[in-house]
Amino acid sequence: MTLREFFEEHPKAAIAFSGGVDSAYLLYAALKWGKDIVAYYVNSAFQPEFELEDAKKLAEQLHGQMRILPVDVLCEGAVTANGPDRCYHCKKQIFSRILEAAREDGFSLILDGTNASDDANDRPGMRALREMEVRSPLRECGLTKPEIRRLSREAGLFTWEKPAYACLATRIPTGEPITAEKLRRTEWAESYLAGLGLRDFRVRSLGDSAKLQLRQADIETVLSNRKEIAEKLKQHYSSVLLDLEARDEQ
Repeated sequence: MTLREFFEEHPKAAIAFSGGVDSAYLLYAALKWGKDIVAYYVNSAFQPEFELEDAKKLAEQLHGQMRILPVDVLCEGAVTANGPDRCYHCKKQIFSRILEAAREDGFSLILDGTNASDDANDRPGMRALREMEVRSPLRECGLTKPEIRRLSREAGLFTWEKPAYACLATRIPTGEPITAEKLRRTEWAESYLAGLGLRDFRVRSLGDSAKLQLRQADIETVLSNRKEIAEKLKQHYSSVLLDLEARDEQ
C-alpha cells in the first residue's frame, strides 16, 4: 500500500504532530491525499521551544490546521520516577490527551509518524501506541527514514534535513528522577550549543555534571572553544565532560 492509497481509504484522520521529519512528511501526505485532517501538537516540559516553533512553521507552510494541547507530563509519578517503562507511561498520557481532543473534533482514527526504520520490538512507547490503536502509515507503507528524508526534500519541506531529536527526558539516566529544573537546564545548555553551530548532539545529565555527545565533525569545534563552553555550562552544572565516542548522524 502507498501513502496515497492509505489516505484515499482513510481521508479523515487526526495526526500526532511533533514537527520532526517523520510527522512532518506524514502531515504533508495527509493534507495532499486526505480530505479532513487536523494535526495535534502536545506541548509539554519534555519538548524544547524550537520544536513547537518548527511545528507551527511547518503547519503554516502546508496550510494545515494545528491544535496545541498543553500536557503536564510531570504530574504523573510513573513518568517522573524515570523507570525503564517511562516512555510507556508518557506515551499513554500524551496520546490519551490527543485521543480526547480528536474525539471532541469528530475523529476516530489517530495516526503517528513511526516509520519502517523504527524498531518496534521491546519499545515501551510502541506498546502504548498499540494498546491505544494508534496507526502508523509510514511504517505500514514501508517507508524508511532515508526515504522519508528524500521525499521530504522533493516536497520542499524544510524538515528534510532536521536531525533526529529525542525528548529532553532521554538526557536523564534511567532511574534518576526527572524534575522541571533538570529539563530546563538541559534545554538551556542545548540551545546555547546549537547557537555555536553544533548539530545533532546531546547534553546528558550525570548527576550535577553535563556530558556532551557530539558528531565527529563538531568535536574539534568544542575543543577549540572548551574554556568558553565550560565556563558557560558551569553556570548550571558542576563540571562538563566530553564523550570521545562520536555520535552517529541520524
